[in-house]
Amino acid sequence: MTARRSPWALRRTLVVATVAFITLSALVIGVVSVFSVQSILMGRIDKQLTEATSRSAASIEHGDPGTGSAPDFISSLGQSVGTLGAVTVDDTVVAGGYLDSNLNIPPLSQHQATALQDAKIGSHPTTVYLGPGLGNYRALAVPVDARVSIIVGLPLADIESTISELILVVLAVAVGVLVISGGGAYALVRLALRPLDRVTAAATTVSTMTLDRGEVALAVRVPTDDPEGVTEVGRVAAATNRMLEHVSHALQARQASEDKVRRFVSDASHELRTPLASIRGYAELTRMSGEEIPDDTRYALGRIESESRRMTDIVEDLLLLARLDEGREFETAPVDLTELVTDAVSDARAASSEHVWQLTTPSQPVIVGGDRQRLFQVVLNLLTNARVHTPEGTAVETELSLQGRDAVITVTDNGPGIDPEMVDAVFERFVRGDSSRARSTGSTGLGLAIVHGVVAAHGGTSSVTSEPGRTQFRIVLPVRSA
Repeated sequence: MTARRSPWALRRTLVVATVAFITLSALVIGVVSVFSVQSILMGRIDKQLTEATSRSAASIEHGDPGTGSAPDFISSLGQSVGTLGAVTVDDTVVAGGYLDSNLNIPPLSQHQATALQDAKIGSHPTTVYLGPGLGNYRALAVPVDARVSIIVGLPLADIESTISELILVVLAVAVGVLVISGGGAYALVRLALRPLDRVTAAATTVSTMTLDRGEVALAVRVPTDDPEGVTEVGRVAAATNRMLEHVSHALQARQASEDKVRRFVSDASHELRTPLASIRGYAELTRMSGEEIPDDTRYALGRIESESRRMTDIVEDLLLLARLDEGREFETAPVDLTELVTDAVSDARAASSEHVWQLTTPSQPVIVGGDRQRLFQVVLNLLTNARVHTPEGTAVETELSLQGRDAVITVTDNGPGIDPEMVDAVFERFVRGDSSRARSTGSTGLGLAIVHGVVAAHGGTSSVTSEPGRTQFRIVLPVRSA
């Protein structure tokens, strides 16, 4: 399986692409320039070669070209230093030489003569390499008669030197242009993309904010020099600001709706307490009046008392949750968790002797700051949850321990476990266990929500892990400083 290539940043992509295009352009310009100059210079040397050949042919028009070691026609008037001349008989070089800087005509060596002969020089200029001493020559052959021809050549050393210098100049200029253009492109791209950095910074700031609850003041906006969105980056910034404005209005609307629901729940719960107490009181009064009451009426009154008591508990729980949502602070006082957990387990043991209750606490007191009644309710709710949602004979172990500066309370049972699809939602309101955790009595589904809310209000955390045969609720509270 081939590894996936990591994506490049936009800044890097733009800079690399710009430098690559400039490099390609410089390469094309350099190559075209070198070949153009070479073509022009070769055209000039061919013209000079034609003129030198004409002078050489004219000097031997009425004489013998000579078959000695070095022909003398290359020393005729107007010939330049380096001019090469040779005489061929039946395509075989029989004499050859070149004009040196002292205007002498040194003869060609056997190797040079052979190279010239093998080049098959004709009536069109031909480039031939004559070895390290002479290098490349441009040569042209002119027939004298049916068997004899003369060859005239001009050196290409000056042209090759010029082309080499041109190549070095082109490379130097290209490298300089690449360095300057690369730095300029980086600076320009960085300047042009700076608004995107602002967009990123604004998005990062928003991503670190708590938007899922509470009053949200989303005042983050992207600073921009182009509020009208004329440029592409300006349009991105403007669109981001419009999105943030829309999200801000949506969060405000959500918060207003939540506040309205909380006030309704709080007000309704408060108002329902009195009539529920009245219903329960009248039912008890009627049942205890001493008058003869039919059995079915007595049963109905008992059910009214039971359901009104259950309704009262639900109302109290809803009222507590509403107060937690409003952020009301609890009474803060030193609370001994060792004593509190011991009392809660004792109450659970008295409520259900069919379960096996186990308790592990440290020898010294564990003191936290908070509301003892609400913390006691947290532990009791966890124990009640274990009792209600597990069959008889289930072992429930409660452990209190100190871990650093935290007090940790765990309630672990060996019951059937929680449905994996419900684990993440057990602390939500009105969530009840399904058939995977057997229960003997009903449940409002608010107990664990109260656990989560009270613990959070005390600066702690609550969590749960569950698998068949082991379910553990874990409460972490900060220890009170001495």
